[in-house]
Amino acid sequence: MKSAHDQLTPMGVMVLALLREGDMHPYEMVRLMRGRRDDRLLTITNGTLYHTVARLQRAELIAEVGVEREGNRPERTTYTLTRSGAENLVGWLRRELTSIDRPSDFRIALAEAHNLERDDAMQSLRIRRAALADACAQLSDGLRDAREKSVPEQVLVEFERQEVLLDAELRWLDSLLSRLEAAAFPWGPHAFENTDRYLAQRKAAQQ
Repeated sequence: MKSAHDQLTPMGVMVLALLREGDMHPYEMVRLMRGRRDDRLLTITNGTLYHTVARLQRAELIAEVGVEREGNRPERTTYTLTRSGAENLVGWLRRELTSIDRPSDFRIALAEAHNLERDDAMQSLRIRRAALADACAQLSDGLRDAREKSVPEQVLVEFERQEVLLDAELRWLDSLLSRLEAAAFPWGPHAFENTDRYLAQRKAAQQ
């Protein structure tokens, strides 16, 4: 049987991550995701979000904590993150940060990696780096072997591109890990929540 975090969708992960910031209603979630340009990573529609919220509630990863209504506005149900929801968020992030075969999910995981504590994030990224280094070495060996066998260059161009991309990601990961090792680099789920910019963003999304 799959664990709860194995069944999480990218949208579900982003909802859980939002609720880790504090209780909120779906309307605020949508506005925050759009304001933060999360639509670069996945398609955001009201219908998909509300469906995701319902699924997460049925799975007991989030829970309803209140219903409010102001003036002529529709009722807004506020949700909170459950302990199970927080645990499954962390489990999904750890899994996808270390995996090198699901690039779209990795982008979501990287965008939400600050929900892991510094040491946890570094450990996951080091595992990823080792896997990428192995994949890059295998690809380089394969290209060298192909050229020694006089395989036509035109059929190798995609492999060449992949080798360049892997090398670039390894260099970027090394840079990120170096920054994470420095205590001066803010990190973690509570690193920015009290800044004026963050508080203003939350307030605007609630209107």
